[in-house]
Amino acid sequence: MSDAHNHESAIRTPKQLAAAVIGFFLITVLGIALLVQFVTATKLTGAGTESQSAEAIGKRLQPVADVGFTLKDANAPKVLQTGEAIYSSTCAACHGAGVAGAPKVGDNAAWGARLAQGQDTVVKHALEGLRAMPAKGGNPDLDDVEVARAVVFMANKSGGKLKEPEVPAAPAAAAPAAAPKG
Repeated sequence: MSDAHNHESAIRTPKQLAAAVIGFFLITVLGIALLVQFVTATKLTGAGTESQSAEAIGKRLQPVADVGFTLKDANAPKVLQTGEAIYSSTCAACHGAGVAGAPKVGDNAAWGARLAQGQDTVVKHALEGLRAMPAKGGNPDLDDVEVARAVVFMANKSGGKLKEPEVPAAPAAAAPAAAPKG
């Protein structure tokens, strides 16, 4: 056999093998450290980098009421809304499209059968709820007069001739305290 294809390694002793393994390990660790340094050395810009600016902090801390909410005084006397306003805010969701069997505003035939029962019955159904319709159209903040106004508005737009409900007189101011008996 010929020794022409005999290959010899550069590592001939166990000391050389240990030095080569340790050297490879050190070069790998040094390469990773330099790569981490390169990646993290530049300042990152993008979403969230302005989160600690005075404007961003002020925007986060502003009161919730300043973001389009209307606060109302619970102790103030209630201002009754018109039937059209109640229809637009509460009733139109179902009565505008006829959802769940609700009579559509303007559908004289659908309203005719209901109006034949009388105004008091139709208003009672609106106040207490009937089948899929919740009481007061699902808005418990509505006054009975407001619900009645909305019923009159929808019925009259649908061929009815109902009269606007009368607003009850405001409760009298508290009577003056009785004078002590002497």
